[in-house]
Amino acid sequence: MKIHEYQARDLLSAFGIPVPAGSTLTNPNDAAKIYDDITSTSGSTLAVVKAQVFAGGRGKAGFVKLVNSAAEATAAADFMLSNKMVSAQTGAEGLDVNTLLIAAGVDIADRDSVDGNPGVPDEYYLAITTDRNSRRNTLIASREGGVEIEQVAADTPELIIKTPINPQIGLQPYQANEVAFKLGFKGKQVRQAASIMIKLSELYHAKDCSLAEINPLIVTDPTDTYPDGQVIAIDAKFNFDDNALFRHKDLVAMSNPDDEDPAEIEAAKHGMSYIALDGNIGCLVNGAGLAMATMDTIKLFDGEPANFLDVGGSATEEAVTEAFRIILSDNAVNGILVNIFGGIMRCDIIAQGIVNAAKSIGFSVPLVVRLEGTNVEAGRKILEDAAADLPTLQAAGDLGDAAQKVVAAVG
Repeated sequence: MKIHEYQARDLLSAFGIPVPAGSTLTNPNDAAKIYDDITSTSGSTLAVVKAQVFAGGRGKAGFVKLVNSAAEATAAADFMLSNKMVSAQTGAEGLDVNTLLIAAGVDIADRDSVDGNPGVPDEYYLAITTDRNSRRNTLIASREGGVEIEQVAADTPELIIKTPINPQIGLQPYQANEVAFKLGFKGKQVRQAASIMIKLSELYHAKDCSLAEINPLIVTDPTDTYPDGQVIAIDAKFNFDDNALFRHKDLVAMSNPDDEDPAEIEAAKHGMSYIALDGNIGCLVNGAGLAMATMDTIKLFDGEPANFLDVGGSATEEAVTEAFRIILSDNAVNGILVNIFGGIMRCDIIAQGIVNAAKSIGFSVPLVVRLEGTNVEAGRKILEDAAADLPTLQAAGDLGDAAQKVVAAVG
């Protein structure tokens, strides 16, 4: 599960991490009042209007705008709520924008300025996630904030700082201070930055996060209150472990079905896991590991999987029928590969369920089925006998054979 930026800001604030004041709206007519309220409190005319969507590239797409008046805020809100956001991450179809965040603008200090000439904005990247190599939650930090951290890691890995977090005692102050010094924070900034790191670690653990990211973490221009500048978070992203949501009713309440893929929601209703991908070969598999292996094998033979779909251990006729409906709801699907291992559920029962489901739905795309496990020969016989009534159906002997057949069938 993931949440929007405005919800992430609320979480940060609840754990004592400073963020600029902000408020949301769904009607552009509310923009002027929100702008006036925020700027009267901040003491600056600068504010930012940001679309709340689950996609990157908002700024380049024109869906993050700096404004200096109520009229500019209203115009920006009207544009964003009246147009789809199209970016590299959304595809040509774009995303509807239903909610906006208007937040107080901040004056970001310049880093490494010389003789009055401005340097680069004083922005940092800060995140906690699980490092699967060390099998520990890990604090990740970089001086290169405000940009794609994946690109930084690829081009200049030396700029990435990784600090493992002890699972029993959490991130320790000495670790946070060490990271703050390595990032180049100075004076009272060090204590502020270290405090944010520790609080982010506490939040990550308390809310069963799989990712807690602040990008950018910035230093403001000096003020009377903060002569060294204030370290604050101005954007954040969180992902949560779905298996732990039963402990967090507050997080579940943040979820909005309108923001989710309808196919994913429908799959979840039937106890299945579904994730849409960009290919044209639908995958129906029982077991997450087997599903990953199936997609890898399709790629091995130059095919492109259209989805990850795990129907679970039972692979009943009802589950298979619903899985077929979900896969075929994607117009890009030109063929389907079914890869089922029959354990407790026998292959002959699974095969008959697949045949019945295929007949019920009516197939116009190639359907390749690979079965393995208990009563596999009887299951394959059922598939062979059904081929007369289902001309798009092909049985496969093993996974490699199945992948090659479906890739060939879709061309």
